[in-house]
Amino acid sequence: MTMYSAHTTLPDQDSAEALGEALEDLEPFGVGVFEIEDGSGLYEIGVHFEEQPDEIILDLLAASFGAKPFVVSEVPDVDWVAKVKRELSPVEAGRFFVYGGHDADKVPEGRLPLLIEAAMAFGTGHHGTTLGCLRALDRLETQGFKSANTADIGAGTAVLAMAAAHLWPETVVAGDIDPVAVDVAAANAEANGMKGRVICVEAAGFDAAEIRARAPFELVFANILKGPLVALAPEMGGNVVSGGVIILSGILNEQADSVIEVYNTAGFTLKWRDEVTDWTTLTMVKN
Repeated sequence: MTMYSAHTTLPDQDSAEALGEALEDLEPFGVGVFEIEDGSGLYEIGVHFEEQPDEIILDLLAASFGAKPFVVSEVPDVDWVAKVKRELSPVEAGRFFVYGGHDADKVPEGRLPLLIEAAMAFGTGHHGTTLGCLRALDRLETQGFKSANTADIGAGTAVLAMAAAHLWPETVVAGDIDPVAVDVAAANAEANGMKGRVICVEAAGFDAAEIRARAPFELVFANILKGPLVALAPEMGGNVVSGGVIILSGILNEQADSVIEVYNTAGFTLKWRDEVTDWTTLTMVKN
C-alpha cells in the first residue's frame, strides 16, 4: 500500500504543536512533532496519510500557522521492520552487546547482552548518544563506582536502565513522557529477564510517584535533548545524592559547554566529556 507523508517546519514548539493538533482534524494515519537535532531550534511537523492528501488544504493550514508549504511525498511500500533487521548490526559498547532477536546467535561469551527488538530503532545503541552513555557507564563501573539506586529519565527503550541492572542487583526505575515508549521499555525489560527489576513508568522528568519515592538517586541517566536537559537541571540537583553521578546526552558537541555551565550552577562537576560523531555525553558528579 502506497502512503503519503507531508513535512514542514516552525521555529517554536507551541506553534508546531498547535499545527500538529490542527492536522488531526484531517484524520491522518499519524502526526508527529519533534525538535530537529541539528542545533537550529526548528521543529518539524510530519503527517502521514493512507491516501493522497489535498495539498491546498495543507498549504492553507501551513500558512495559517506561519509555516512554509508542506512538502508532500509518496512513501514506498516497504517492510520497514525487515529492512531495519537487515541494516542494524549488533553494537558493542564496552562490555555491553546490544542486539536484535535476529542476531541472538551472535552474542559473544563474556559480554553483557541487551536485547532490543529491531522494530524499535530508537535506543538500539547505534545512535551516538546511546553509545556514549553505555561507554560512560562501563567505564564508571570499571573504575569502582556502584549504584544501589538508579533512574533513567527519558528512557526510550530502557536500554540504559537495563545496562545498569546488568551491573548491579538493585531495582532501576525508567521513566518516559511517551506512554508508547513506556510499553516498549516494559516489553524490553521482560524480554531481557528483568521484569520487576526495571520498573517502567510514565513520567515527565522526576514527576512520577514511583520515581519520587526512590529519590534521591546515586546514578541518573538523562539521554534527551539540550532544552529538556537545561530545564531539568534544578530538579536533578534535588534528586541526586552528594557524590552521586549523572550521565547526560542528547547534546550536540557545540552545545556541551552551555549544558556544563548550567549543571555547574546546579551543583555538579564534570568528570568526563566524550564525543561520538556529532554528539557529546557528559558524566558529572554531585558536589
